[in-house]
Amino acid sequence: MISAQTVKELREKTGAGMADCKKALEEAGGEMEAAIEWLRKRGAASVAKRADRDANEGTVIVKTSADGKTAAIVEVNCETDFVARNEEFVAFANAICDVIASKAIASEDELWATEVGGKSLANLRDEILAKFSEKIGLRRWERITTNGHITEYTHAGNRLGVLVEFDAPVTSDAAKPMARDVAMQIAAMQPMFVDRSKVDETTLAKELEIYKQAAIEEGKKEDIAERIAQGKLGKFYEEQVLIEQTFVKDPSKKISDVVAEIGKINGNEVKVVNFVRFNLGDKI
Repeated sequence: MISAQTVKELREKTGAGMADCKKALEEAGGEMEAAIEWLRKRGAASVAKRADRDANEGTVIVKTSADGKTAAIVEVNCETDFVARNEEFVAFANAICDVIASKAIASEDELWATEVGGKSLANLRDEILAKFSEKIGLRRWERITTNGHITEYTHAGNRLGVLVEFDAPVTSDAAKPMARDVAMQIAAMQPMFVDRSKVDETTLAKELEIYKQAAIEEGKKEDIAERIAQGKLGKFYEEQVLIEQTFVKDPSKKISDVVAEIGKINGNEVKVVNFVRFNLGDKI
């Protein structure tokens, strides 16, 4: 006979429902640790049943080391905002990001096998799955290391996160807020590229074809349409290339001006070399 007190104790340890806790204890012959393991396995086993559900809620977690040399960003999804705001779900997402920030992870299998506080991330995942009857999973992650400096920005209740990498250390207290402004710009204006050198030929060809076709449909001859298309590329660069974007906090400046100011204040030339932007639920 499983006592109500034992069921209550298991529930306090796992957060699982009363009925599930009672069933687990019955299956485990009243053994607490075996019951916890049963609940973990039950959480993992039910993943397949949830596979066809939409998990568009969740959280974006960003971590940067104190010296600004290493950073990680992860997106962990669930089905409802209620779970996304739950402390245990947020702690689970933070644990994943901490692991990715702490070492280079070659595969998701390696990630789940990593231990945190005496449990593997896979164990933590199974516990979360057992507690919440939702589709929950790690959607994407990225880790950056640099000899320069990484600045982070998180927005909209952890629904959007940005990492921006500079090629040189940003050590001045006056320059650091400006570096954060660049990260905020990326969050707000969604550039596709750092600078023109990063724009691939496929993207350029696609844009030119769109502009050219629009001109032809307006009645322009092909050679004229070609010139019009080339002329419109400037607008494309202004919108999609970070350093050519107008600075949202001061429209009299370009981001290239802001980066130049960072370098001047910091006492060395600084360039943006990379950025990562995760917006919750974006198509990948």
